[in-house]
Amino acid sequence: MEDWDLYLVTEEELSSGRCTLEVVKAAINGGVDLIQLRDKGKDLAYRYELGLKIRELTAEAGVDLIINNRVDLALALEADGVHLGQDDLPLKAAQKLLPEDKIIGISASTVEEALQAEAGGADYLGVGSIFATDSKDLKNDRSAVGLNRLAEIKSKVDIPVAAIGGLNQDNISEVIAAGADVISVISAVTQAEDIEWKTEELKGIIKEAKKGR
Repeated sequence: MEDWDLYLVTEEELSSGRCTLEVVKAAINGGVDLIQLRDKGKDLAYRYELGLKIRELTAEAGVDLIINNRVDLALALEADGVHLGQDDLPLKAAQKLLPEDKIIGISASTVEEALQAEAGGADYLGVGSIFATDSKDLKNDRSAVGLNRLAEIKSKVDIPVAAIGGLNQDNISEVIAAGADVISVISAVTQAEDIEWKTEELKGIIKEAKKGR
């Protein structure tokens, strides 16, 4: 996890008419470090079949695969881990089901949620939404986290912080400066005209921003 820079969350409905597998292939070619299979609008059987193909690609490329919210799917695909939201299966329950070497990420939008996740044994935090976002699954009745709260959360925890929500080439440098260890994106990659090139661009910006910290 310490080597992660760019984290892609899949969402076919935000992929400009392209299938998730096509997006993932291009992102891997562009150097993405981590793929989270989400595609919440798809049924479980579809995500399983898609996940088998993605698992093959990620394993060959040495890219980590995380499954959104479904521990059963993560186990079936032999994925590297799972990402859980505040309303998903509790962390302790997931830990009982998953082997100890599997990664568990937890979404957090407050310092309290972040501290609880770390104390419970989470491996990393997904903090957001940092800015306003077009992804309906990241929208809720809470305001955007913003850079100040991101920095506060980072100052209180020792586990890696992956920032998500409204991130793109124009703002990821300031998000890194605020303390994010990893940049998580959806639309910035999935809606790019040239996904491989955009992935390379974003990863280059992230690496350069980390040098300045």
